[in-house]
Amino acid sequence: MTGNVPYYGGRLTPAQAFAASHPAPPPARPLSAPPPDGVPPGRSDPLEALGHLLETGVLDEQEYERLRARITP
Repeated sequence: MTGNVPYYGGRLTPAQAFAASHPAPPPARPLSAPPPDGVPPGRSDPLEALGHLLETGVLDEQEYERLRARITP
């Protein structure tokens, strides 16, 4: 071994164990930033997204109306 690095026999150091059990949160995306690349174009509007979920059968009519009432004033 060279340097003053402690040897832990192939195990994690206490700092590595702490870092593994306490991952850093992802960086916050500012509200003015564009949506991430994973969002399909045209789906940034919540009403369009709800309409898509209704068309594809993910939501039924009651769920759609309840969620739409929460979005629209």
